[in-house]
Amino acid sequence: MNIGYCRISTDSQNDSLQLQALKDAGCEKIFSDVASGSKTDRVGLRECIEFARSGDVIVAWKLDRIGRSLKDLIETVNTLKEREIGLKIITQQLDTTSSSGMLFFYIMGALAEFEKSLIQERTRAGILASRARGRLGGRPKALDKKQVAVAESLYADGKTSISQICKTLGISRATFYRNIALKAA
Repeated sequence: MNIGYCRISTDSQNDSLQLQALKDAGCEKIFSDVASGSKTDRVGLRECIEFARSGDVIVAWKLDRIGRSLKDLIETVNTLKEREIGLKIITQQLDTTSSSGMLFFYIMGALAEFEKSLIQERTRAGILASRARGRLGGRPKALDKKQVAVAESLYADGKTSISQICKTLGISRATFYRNIALKAA
């Protein structure tokens, strides 16, 4: 039996393309979720996997509909394999019911993992190069030392309201309290 799984991230998205593709693929039952791919608990996917029996095939429109990450995808495929349930992905023409399909899945997984590690290496190298040039990164401070000194003196004399100090310096009350009032207390 072909069992479909459909996922959209928000209610404003339309799942009709996925649903039609699943029907065209011969899915007799379709489960769906409206949830971000980053959510760990996707009720529809869980119910779909629980519903499937040995010999069934879960069909999805794209691979990213099934897993949040490569690790999650591989765990899901291994769970399905242990239960003798296949996985077919329509757009990538991936089918884990055959040995060549499983090989292709693992090769794609290995390539994705390799690409991820290359990106991490390049990011680390870029951060180290920036630090070597004296750049620390992160968000710039809202107030420089002079502005903090002005704000502290205005606050300490008690004649200027906090609202007026914030307006003069162009900062929010939260920034004021974080940088001046809490230090003065």
